[in-house]
Amino acid sequence: MNNDVQSLNLNDRVVFDDWQAFLESLGISNFQPNELAQIDHTLGIYNDQHQLVATGSVAGNVLKYVGVCNKESAQGSHFNTIISALMNLLAEREIFHVFVFTKNKYSASFQHVGFKELAHTDLGAVLETGDTDVADYVARIPQAVDQAQQRVSGIVMNANPFTLGHRYLVEQAAKENDRVYVFVVQDNVSLFTTDERRQLVQQGTRDLSNVTVVSGGQYMVSYVTFPAYFLPTPNEEIRYQTTIDARIFKNQIAPRLNIQTRYLGSEPFSRTTGIYNQVLQKELPPEIMVKVIDRKRVGQQVITATQVRQAIAADKLETVQSFLPATTLTFIQQHKRTLQSRIQEGMTINGN
Repeated sequence: MNNDVQSLNLNDRVVFDDWQAFLESLGISNFQPNELAQIDHTLGIYNDQHQLVATGSVAGNVLKYVGVCNKESAQGSHFNTIISALMNLLAEREIFHVFVFTKNKYSASFQHVGFKELAHTDLGAVLETGDTDVADYVARIPQAVDQAQQRVSGIVMNANPFTLGHRYLVEQAAKENDRVYVFVVQDNVSLFTTDERRQLVQQGTRDLSNVTVVSGGQYMVSYVTFPAYFLPTPNEEIRYQTTIDARIFKNQIAPRLNIQTRYLGSEPFSRTTGIYNQVLQKELPPEIMVKVIDRKRVGQQVITATQVRQAIAADKLETVQSFLPATTLTFIQQHKRTLQSRIQEGMTINGN
């Protein structure tokens, strides 16, 4: 039997159709263009009849579209071979912290080769392996000596950019808790860069002594846990991914930081974030209380970061000045041309 691992050129229609049909036969069905566009490389194993019997892809540091034919006598061998080849490929790229989205039936197989499961639903699981893990991530987050006795809450935000609406949400949490963690989405796919967004949140909350601003890393609203946040995606996929994200927060993050409450802003506009809020309210209690705070308004107008981005694009910043803390407004004024250039180069300003 031929166990040679081959690179698959998914731009070749015949290869792609064969690959897709193979994965569909294993119950893998999400082949939306925006998901496929994330793939960096795909490998496969063919048997002596030139039938595909195993495949796997890498997208950044995430293994995706892993499938092994369950009719082959060498199923376990094929699985180990394809995963080993994918891990070697990532190691050559100096990527040593790896995640995988997979069907539940493969979770035990991944655990046998060193992966640890972070969370699962009926539809699938997320696991990780490598030179760091979720415990290391949490260990890097500052904690008080007596944190176990404190009232601690968490907020996750993209803050693209940080507005007075975000500030209002943080203020409400700060009034009601001893410590508030604000987790800023890490993935760098927004108009404002990761560093800019985190800096603006830090500057905009600097006077709140019990607020700690940290990166959400790859464990909260990221391309690993929740890619649908950044991509147009059907509701069922959003619910699956948001459930995974919520369970990682509930079981891996919150207990280690003694987070008892998660604060959310009400979401009248974004379909994806609206579904996320519903899932959080279903998944987190009773261990973690969820508090939804009504969006802050200026007059009759709800403050949204989307309107701020649109005003930057239209060069009408004066129309949204009342939405912004002085620190954010100053930053935008100083970097307006850079931000407008990013928009002209194709950076989206709608959505989340």
